[in-house]
Amino acid sequence: MRFRINTDIFKKAIETASHAAGSNNLTPILENILIEAGYKRVVLTGNNLEMAIEYIIEDGIDVESEWKFTISSKFLTSYIALVNDKDVTVELEKWGSLKFSTATSETKFKWTSAEKFPVIPSLVAENPLRIESKDLKIAIEKTLFSTADGAVRPVLAGIFLKPKSDSLSFASTDSFRLSEFSVKTNGSESISVIIPKKTAAELARIVSDENEKMPIDLYFHENQLLAIRGNVRLSSRLLSGKFPDYDGFFPKEFNTKTTVLRTDLITSLRQANLVARENNYNTRIRSRHDGSIEITTWDTEVWASNITVIGSVEWQEDIVGMNAQYLLEVLSVMREDYIAFEYKSA
Repeated sequence: MRFRINTDIFKKAIETASHAAGSNNLTPILENILIEAGYKRVVLTGNNLEMAIEYIIEDGIDVESEWKFTISSKFLTSYIALVNDKDVTVELEKWGSLKFSTATSETKFKWTSAEKFPVIPSLVAENPLRIESKDLKIAIEKTLFSTADGAVRPVLAGIFLKPKSDSLSFASTDSFRLSEFSVKTNGSESISVIIPKKTAAELARIVSDENEKMPIDLYFHENQLLAIRGNVRLSSRLLSGKFPDYDGFFPKEFNTKTTVLRTDLITSLRQANLVARENNYNTRIRSRHDGSIEITTWDTEVWASNITVIGSVEWQEDIVGMNAQYLLEVLSVMREDYIAFEYKSA
């Protein structure tokens, strides 16, 4: 087996596939990347049994003979990061060694058979749910932070996708807070699924490149997801179970509405947290008709704090208590200059 490949393309493929390589002492082969050199293309695959990523290379490559093998993901990642030459030649040698050659270097490393590398479940790619890459990235960023710990609430350790007539809602909750964000879609898929948060994070990473106009196609079948974008294919299991019915969670009526500059609120909450962290970040927010918004903390061993920011307050004055750290996390994924928080009662 022998093929020559452009270094930059090889580096991108290794970086992408390695995100699905596992760290499993009981199954060492999951720590490897599968490399399949076939007719006019090379495919790199990482598979940790819960998620698999395939990177298909058809440009910048010259395959002289075909073969497939696995090799350490850690080695490949470390090696390719240090290569500055334009091309790399990969050649399978006898006695279990793999030779990497460039114009200025030669490195040999042990390879292992591909026979025990797990096979990715097949899924028919029909009737895709097509989403613009930019929309998918934003939707995941705005909901990933409020997913639950899988060890505590497995069914909540992901993002819930709920289709509507012309949009798709992304929602997550850890039972303390709930986030929802909707994007426009082609409306061709009607299935509701829960995507594991690690898979969701990887989807956001895959679409985080300069080609924002390239859409991503999502296919669902039973408990499996297949995502295809360009030369990358991601397969993943879906979380089983019923996501909570949250339609009635968001109040339909409000008695107090407070609007404030987001950066002012973030700075004030961070200042309050210097004290509030001693008391589980418990913080009071009082909204006054004169537009002043008081952020105060309970007395702690390191004392207390009281900060005022200026905004606008509609309807009645009120005071609420909340975890300031939770509020900071949602403010960090918002991008608008001004934000409003509304509530019906304290």
